[in-house]
Amino acid sequence: MSLKVDNIVKTYGSCRAVDGLSFEMKEPGVFALLGTNGAGKTTSIRIILGMLSADSGSVTWHGKKFVTAAESIGYLAEERGLYPKYKIMDQLMYFASLKGMKRQDAQRAIDYWFDRLGVQEYRDKRAEQLSKGNQQKIQLMTALLSDPELLILDEPLSGLDPVNADLFKSILREEIARGKYLIMSSHQMSVVEEFCTDLTILHRSRAVLQGHLNDIKKSYGRVNLHLKVEQDVRPYIEAAGARIVTEKEFDYQIKVSGEEQANRLLAALIADRIPVVTFDLREPSLHEIFVETVGGDSDE
Repeated sequence: MSLKVDNIVKTYGSCRAVDGLSFEMKEPGVFALLGTNGAGKTTSIRIILGMLSADSGSVTWHGKKFVTAAESIGYLAEERGLYPKYKIMDQLMYFASLKGMKRQDAQRAIDYWFDRLGVQEYRDKRAEQLSKGNQQKIQLMTALLSDPELLILDEPLSGLDPVNADLFKSILREEIARGKYLIMSSHQMSVVEEFCTDLTILHRSRAVLQGHLNDIKKSYGRVNLHLKVEQDVRPYIEAAGARIVTEKEFDYQIKVSGEEQANRLLAALIADRIPVVTFDLREPSLHEIFVETVGGDSDE
């Protein structure tokens, strides 16, 4: 069982929006599709969903051509799509019918998600009467109603306050634990890093970095050092050939070339009996990898 995207290409006139994208989800989990604005993420998602046709390439699900209408898919779009003048309950029943759900099954699922998301009071409200965050909860409900095997989430936590962001995260963990396939696109790198196992970074329509997140991070090595001491140690850092990224009250974030340079700095501090409160050497974050990969350059 897998989702396979094989060399999809999409052009608009002389502009190539997606240029040979390929990836495969061989087992349940979270795949991240990342990129700068305009890099081709949303176009790729729409091709996977069958909302756009690719010029070439293919998408298969469990070894067969991916036919969106026949598959169990949930989609949370970045552009929220509720009808502002209609009641929430009526819209949810309508969306459930589009997924082929029987009325009784739809009612049961809606009741569950109203309770799980804490939005029972909005059942008979119009969408325009809800806050942005509560509208987003309803949008997530529409994606989850049919208990889909595959979930595609485009900026799922955008605009949420910390409480509701944690609620969404807990639901994502539940879906992952139930063996779902998730494709996530987001600019919130800390969220992606929290959930994803494999990723692709797009830049100017092409995949520029792909692989397992842990393997990608290991390939960069442990080059970020957090050093906290009780006095100014800038001369020691400079003597070791390291670079201070940030500094606040003898709390330093330092870029080193590797473990050897970091250990040389530590040895110098110990030799001069300088108390070290924190010495934490780590791999780069996904945010740092992303910025280095795309060069801080936007496609818009």
